[in-house]
Amino acid sequence: MASISLRSVQKAYGDHAPVIRDVDLEIGEHEFCVFLGPSGCGKSTLLRMIAGLEDITDGDLYIDGKLVNEVPAAQRGVAMVFQSYALFPHMTVYQNMAFGLTLAKTPKAVIDKKVREAARVLQLEALLERRPKELSGGQRQRVAIGRAIVRSPGVFLFDEPLSNLDATLRGQTRVEIARLHKQFDKASVVYVTHDQIEAMTLADKIVLLHAGADTAKYGSIAQVGAPLDLYHRPKSRFVAGFIGSPRMNFMPARVMSANAQSVLIALDGTGEQIEVHANGDALMPSQAVTLGIRPEHLEPIAGNASQQQIRRTVSLVEQLGEHSYLHLEQAGGAVLIAKAPGDRTPKQGENVAFSVPTASCHLFTEDGFAVTSAAIPHFA
Repeated sequence: MASISLRSVQKAYGDHAPVIRDVDLEIGEHEFCVFLGPSGCGKSTLLRMIAGLEDITDGDLYIDGKLVNEVPAAQRGVAMVFQSYALFPHMTVYQNMAFGLTLAKTPKAVIDKKVREAARVLQLEALLERRPKELSGGQRQRVAIGRAIVRSPGVFLFDEPLSNLDATLRGQTRVEIARLHKQFDKASVVYVTHDQIEAMTLADKIVLLHAGADTAKYGSIAQVGAPLDLYHRPKSRFVAGFIGSPRMNFMPARVMSANAQSVLIALDGTGEQIEVHANGDALMPSQAVTLGIRPEHLEPIAGNASQQQIRRTVSLVEQLGEHSYLHLEQAGGAVLIAKAPGDRTPKQGENVAFSVPTASCHLFTEDGFAVTSAAIPHFA
């Protein structure tokens, strides 16, 4: 069991600007923490710093309360599962899983007990005498996970472990990892992915990292929180646009009036007026802002004048069965996406009214930060 603490951690290569900047983060015992972000944001670099595979340029790293900046990787009590399975092709599943313990000169009886218990948990008991070439991709990944489990580490580190699997195996293995975490005896998990579905379904805590170009301006961490916190209460336009699929819709607007409870805006190009529950004390009339609303919150309606709404023409319909995604024409060439029930889908070319629920709207200033919400309900 181990907690992890990063304090003002930075990483730079030579004289170049830091690729990891100003990271302050606490990961508790038995917490499943996911590092999420676009390619090049430093997710794997940060993970490798925890593992001891990358030096820390500045700041301090504590594992289980002990400063480990200068502690070798093998002595940190962590086990890492890589994107590549990294299995020895000439060894059996049993031998691959036992390899680390054999190097550590662990007694054979202890090795056998740990390997067979890990194999039982991972449903590999019938495969122990097979070699990697005789296994599927999902089975190979489970062997790699088993090799980490037998070491009984305080911290498990996963570096995009599912990226080499097809969609079906990714789903299956994701469920297995979630199940395994519940069986870990207080061990912490740090998991790197660019797949937000993995992040949303697995994480107790998501650490969303900025894209590399934004790191110097904002720091490496865009937002830390539970999955639904990032989804419903993003702190910036970057977070709002990264979390959610399809991504949040953004519409340029101008402030008409504002107070501590709400902001009234007019959408550019249409003049449609939208009220947003937010603290607008710092906003000024005519100030440029951006309205954000997720596709599932744009609901086709019959044009009821009592509901806050916008009207758009449907340019494309993506029918997925249970629901459909409607691509809506917008001034300036941008496209909005709305989610509609699969059995009540407007047709291409149809001009449709969509409700815009006040409590589901997000407002962002020109620098990309969210205007503090005063009334968005608590969903977590």
